[in-house]
Amino acid sequence: MDLIRWGADITRVEGSVGTADVDVTLVRAGSAQASGGARKRIRVNGVPRRASSLSGVLRVVLFAPEEMLLIAGSPSLRRAALDRIATGRFPAYGSALATYTRALQQRNGLLRAIREEAADRAQLRYWDKPFLDAGGEVVEARVHVLEELAAPLATAHAEIAPDEAARAPLRIRYETNAPQRAGETPRAALERRLAETAEKEAWNGTTLVGPHRDDLAFVLDDRDLAGFASRGQQRTAILAFKLAELDLLTALDGQPPVLLLDDVFSELDPDRRAHLVRRIAGLPQAFVTTTTLDDLDPALLAIAETWRVDANVPDPASKGESDPGHPTLTPARGATLTGPSRADRS
Repeated sequence: MDLIRWGADITRVEGSVGTADVDVTLVRAGSAQASGGARKRIRVNGVPRRASSLSGVLRVVLFAPEEMLLIAGSPSLRRAALDRIATGRFPAYGSALATYTRALQQRNGLLRAIREEAADRAQLRYWDKPFLDAGGEVVEARVHVLEELAAPLATAHAEIAPDEAARAPLRIRYETNAPQRAGETPRAALERRLAETAEKEAWNGTTLVGPHRDDLAFVLDDRDLAGFASRGQQRTAILAFKLAELDLLTALDGQPPVLLLDDVFSELDPDRRAHLVRRIAGLPQAFVTTTTLDDLDPALLAIAETWRVDANVPDPASKGESDPGHPTLTPARGATLTGPSRADRS
């Protein structure tokens, strides 16, 4: 909703992706246009679509400042990052993840009722099958994606930080609460663990095992980066992860995703900047935001079209009203969006 201009109730972003025309409309909650409480409306070639379906139309790789939490932050951030790649890699993954989430919600509701003696355990059987079927698919796809990411991740890390990579390759380890025994499938392992935790589940009123509780670990020289790496090492590993994602999705059909970089150059040393510039220069389209052009490599500015985006900050004297003017952006091969200075943003 922050994209909606001060004093306005609606904003619209339109674009062409191959043969598809995409229209995304954001509506301020409570406005006259927000009929039925709708806040986001998406159309592809005039047909309403869900946000989850856009990954099949437009693939995007994003590096933003909040990505720095990917290694040391909540496991949910790492699961979400992997799920996003898996959705772009496997068309059926999004459906399996949605089925698993619905089954999980139903199981948790029943487990709470069982704890309060308002339901019988036998009722869980109805939701156990979709939970196990979809859960097994989710784990299998996640592990497969990590296997495919292994080589491009190690390569990208070696290009960005050759001294670190010379000691050991950067890896991502999948940490599951339902590890497979010899001969077990992910589904069978999950079914076994579900049986082992049945009593504890009923006592706690929640599902204790499954891909919703799994995690990822960024590992260098057999050590988890979350526990020992410096901020610079973590940033380097995350950047390598994003470039590996870019390579993996490009390999699907030869069409690279759109790369979005939000104020990423300000904390990179010259060597890392140069590497990123080379990657950007080879892409059909990339968008980079920065608070000052001084943070950008001259080689990038030489091939980019630069736009300035002025913040619509309300004037206290106008009682909340803002300047109705807004920028008009023209698509370009490579685009750098530059915003107000750090002082203006604070």
